[in-house]
Amino acid sequence: MSLHGARVAALLAWVNSTKVCPDPLKDLSQLQDCRVFVQIIHKIHGSKDGESVLDQPLPERISFIHGFLQKHCRHKLAAENLVSAQKLLDGEELALAKVAVLLLYHTSMSCKNPGDWNECDYKTQVELASIVKFVLDNEECLNENLEPFLQRKAEPSSSSMSSGLFEEHSPLSPLPYKRDVRFLELQRICSFPSTKYLCVPPCSLPSTPSSPMGDIMQTPQFQLRRLKEQLVFERENREELEVEMAENHKLIMEKDAQITMMQQRIDRLVKLNEKQAEDQLEPKEMEELREKNDSLVGRLHEAFRQCQDLKTEKAQMDRKINKLSEENGDLSFKLREIASNMVQLQQALNELSEEHNTAMAQSQEKQRQLEKELHAALQDKKCSEEKIEILQGKISLLEDQLAKLEECSTQEKGEVMGDVLKLEELKQEVSSLTAKGMRLEEEKQQLDSLVTSLQSSLSESHRARERLKRELQARASEGQA
Repeated sequence: MSLHGARVAALLAWVNSTKVCPDPLKDLSQLQDCRVFVQIIHKIHGSKDGESVLDQPLPERISFIHGFLQKHCRHKLAAENLVSAQKLLDGEELALAKVAVLLLYHTSMSCKNPGDWNECDYKTQVELASIVKFVLDNEECLNENLEPFLQRKAEPSSSSMSSGLFEEHSPLSPLPYKRDVRFLELQRICSFPSTKYLCVPPCSLPSTPSSPMGDIMQTPQFQLRRLKEQLVFERENREELEVEMAENHKLIMEKDAQITMMQQRIDRLVKLNEKQAEDQLEPKEMEELREKNDSLVGRLHEAFRQCQDLKTEKAQMDRKINKLSEENGDLSFKLREIASNMVQLQQALNELSEEHNTAMAQSQEKQRQLEKELHAALQDKKCSEEKIEILQGKISLLEDQLAKLEECSTQEKGEVMGDVLKLEELKQEVSSLTAKGMRLEEEKQQLDSLVTSLQSSLSESHRARERLKRELQARASEGQA
């Protein structure tokens, strides 16, 4: 199965953005000699052996890359099963893409400034962010899922991916009247005492997300994973120092044993000298014994000096380990509190989002109903106005006829009395319609007022949701610092 074109293109664009090769890469096959991977490790991650490995054969370069992935990427069996050395030797494009994904993930974890990703365009950043998020979501099953992910063909468009990459999808929730309570809970969470451990200069908090990669680096999931990696790194440093201290302690013990043995030998030689002096040995033998004694004393002093140096180094190691232990404890405490705060903020955001979505759905339904009633009222008003116009025309006609009949005889006037009554009824009907029209106008104004109120409520709910999102991003930035 062929590889996913957009993801391969994004990985190549990221490799080119590192500027480790003079000419931009256009195909994965250009990575077959693994020199670019070694240069990325050397440049971005400061590996000391990167330059020397470039001059070695391909198997040694692959071994160097395997060692780096196994030490730093911290995925189970990353160097053995996830990336096959034989497939790298064969130049298989899928294996090369896997290495690029792991190096991209580790680089994003090591990146201090989200603005560093601006070397890549927006579309490329969307693809890179989707790759990083996939690795975050599949850490425990990356070995099974990475190949299908890199080979998958059908994917949503970049625009829909970028809009939904970092949103939390939540079901609908109760009416928006709970919003004030949620803000009180958020205010309590944001004023939690643990914030005193998260103080950073105001200028370090981004006002708005600048890029898809910057967005994903501000998510709680990414920040927690970065803090966990930092904690593991500090713990490994401490373990290495403890091993080194144990080795130094062993050397000190060995030196102490040597000093004890030499001191015993010196004591024996001193006793032997005293005995020989008593026996009046010849000067030549005494001189040899004195030389041996001086040599042993010199060696004893040298061993004693080395022992003192080791003891001094051990004391320095002890202080360094104690300091690391304190920092490790502070970091663990900070990580737990940040995780707790982020969980609470995320829960509050989810609940407010549910309330917002429910309020929006209900208000939209209410608005449709009111608009329907308003339309019906307007139609009734229009019909009434048309009917009034017709009746008024008839009234005018009858009034004209009555005016003419006033000049006629009494008998003729009696014959048209029925028209006069028809005319009075028409006037009453017209009066009843100019009143119904007034009621309809009042109802129309009330409906307009309700629609305006609903729109204002929706706007307020949307602004509250945006404020909560910004607060969550700020807390995530504090956790990164």
